[in-house]
Amino acid sequence: MTSDEISQAFAHPESRAAGTVGAGALPDRISLRDHIVDVEIGAFQVERGSTQRLSFDIVVEVSSPDAPLGDDVDRILSYDRITEAIAYELAAERLNLLETLAERIAERILTEKQALRVFVRIQKLDRGPGALGVEIMRSHLGSASKETADGTAPLVIYLDPSDHDDPALAGFLTQVLASTPAVVCTCAATPAPSSSDPNAARRIALLAADQGAWQLAGREERFQVVASRTELDWAMKQGLLALWAPSKIVLDALGDAPLDVSDGPGLAAWLAELVNARALLVIGAKPPTGCNIEVLTGSIGSDALPKLP
Repeated sequence: MTSDEISQAFAHPESRAAGTVGAGALPDRISLRDHIVDVEIGAFQVERGSTQRLSFDIVVEVSSPDAPLGDDVDRILSYDRITEAIAYELAAERLNLLETLAERIAERILTEKQALRVFVRIQKLDRGPGALGVEIMRSHLGSASKETADGTAPLVIYLDPSDHDDPALAGFLTQVLASTPAVVCTCAATPAPSSSDPNAARRIALLAADQGAWQLAGREERFQVVASRTELDWAMKQGLLALWAPSKIVLDALGDAPLDVSDGPGLAAWLAELVNARALLVIGAKPPTGCNIEVLTGSIGSDALPKLP
């Protein structure tokens, strides 16, 4: 990718035409310009808890139709697909970097069969005297694999610390791996230090839960500790046994994260709803109430997993 290519992508069509004389037939393009959205984003603490304006400019090069369009909207790449890609990635989780957001938007647009290449420009309008931003170009050739999971919803398992040292744990995990994609949740073995400040107390409780996950991972090498949605999705696709360290996903959640993060089963129930799990299996603890996902109970010493929905 050259700087000329980016300049031509976002320039007026006359500039693009003049800059590509002799380049042969050029792909058709559709574009979205000056699309402004209020977003909570940023790596600095001052950027948490408030929104700032982002401006999106996106140009998509599309394949030429293999037959006359016949004025049929179903045969073209709709502009709505661009705005939907932006909205989807903004709703998925809170992000720190514009670069990450640009990458994800580009990858989502490139899943459209007509899309050949996409240029994404995102600018922060409220962080300084000018617009601060990033510009990227991605194509199918350089994009990540479009492999997806087989559609099987995972089983979310809450495993109480009282069962971490049970000799039957290894056999139970073998049974889980042979049966269904799964995400295991746990909590700290000892209570987290207290704080009179609610925000500090919540952060401390999340760090304690992360610590509990890593302590459990140290007992069983088959666990893959996951801290982000990307890591979680990747572990599911690879058929790995995911062990959730919750702080990042909870802190990056957009408005619906639980306030009481010291409740291990309740936190597991929130994750189960977030990933649209097939069920929540609670082991060694009282099951949560008010969960929109089916809740099962069991023990790691049982001969078989409970019947899953």
